[in-house]
Amino acid sequence: MTFTRVCAAEELWEGKMESFTVEGREVLVVHVEGGFQAYEGLCPHQSVPLVEGTLEGCVLTCRTHHWKFDVRTGAGINPARARLRPLPVRVEDGQVQVGEPGEVA
Repeated sequence: MTFTRVCAAEELWEGKMESFTVEGREVLVVHVEGGFQAYEGLCPHQSVPLVEGTLEGCVLTCRTHHWKFDVRTGAGINPARARLRPLPVRVEDGQVQVGEPGEVA
């Protein structure tokens, strides 16, 4: 599996999110509850950049139509049928790295 470095782990503080361009696509990395999660960076509803939304605790709210997601799992809260598309993520030598969609870390 190929991983791409997106940032140093210390650069993305607990409770924060940031968007990165990886291989021409937008990737959202979130640091919550001591770990990192990565997702495709566009809302599944209307492809609005998720980084433009708000993160309160573990709930990400899209700015456009206020869809809500649990960033620990990517599961939709409102609507429940929605889901963020996860990406493999790891921290190696203090660097946050993201893999390709569909690959397993």
